[in-house]
Amino acid sequence: MKKRLAIALALACIAALGAFALVGCGGSTSSSSSSAEGSSAEDSKTLTVGFDSAYPPYGFVADDGTYTGFDLDLAKEVCQRNGWQFKAEPIDWDAKDALLGSGTINCIWNGFTMEGREGKYAFSDPYMLNEQVVVVKADSDIDGLSDLAGKTVMTQVDSAALDVLEDSQEDLAKTFAGGAPQTIGDYNNAFLQLESGAVDAVACDLSIAQYQIAAKPDAYKQLGESLSSEHYAVGFSISDQSTADQVTATLKEMYADGTVSRLCDEYAEYGLSFDNWILK
Repeated sequence: MKKRLAIALALACIAALGAFALVGCGGSTSSSSSSAEGSSAEDSKTLTVGFDSAYPPYGFVADDGTYTGFDLDLAKEVCQRNGWQFKAEPIDWDAKDALLGSGTINCIWNGFTMEGREGKYAFSDPYMLNEQVVVVKADSDIDGLSDLAGKTVMTQVDSAALDVLEDSQEDLAKTFAGGAPQTIGDYNNAFLQLESGAVDAVACDLSIAQYQIAAKPDAYKQLGESLSSEHYAVGFSISDQSTADQVTATLKEMYADGTVSRLCDEYAEYGLSFDNWILK
């Protein structure tokens, strides 16, 4: 009887130890699972880039119908290096704030001027020097800003050029025909208006001017005086500075290893210049 009791007690102890081991393993598995889920969540992060699809060379529709552009190529490379998913989301430029606020996009990356927008977005460090300039027809008698008096000047709605003409260059804009610049949905159509003679001048970003002049060097000329000087940066929701900082760090890596220089060379035919890159 005593022998049977001893055996029973031994078996009970073995069972208890086995149960304890299983509980311990279960706890360990749960912890590993949580860690894996956290890693998976980070890897599945999507950068949804809001961009103007009629804003070459930074974002536009290629001949094959796909979206392309210098900024989109930068964004794709940043995503690849960080293990993020990349999504290009063409937007109406004047709806960008509403789309960012709703979460339809989570960044604005498309020749986005940061000056005058501080405090409204979380920005990456500025990466590209830009100016606001004026383009006229090559045979125009307009040679300087003062010659724009009484002329019809067009720019894109909700653009940096419009901001400048309504702020620091307001006095100049008051001399335009109608006392203000005309606006249009995108710069491609603005230049069609200029080419047809419907308007006398287009106020736009330097990059846009360089692109249009590179495409039709005999059609347009850029005035020597600029309206303003500024910088491009990547804009995020004001609460997402961490992602903005990570983009900055990755762009610096891309500059250091020559990726930025290579991409600038690829878009040189569109008037893009590596000399204007400032993030190092």
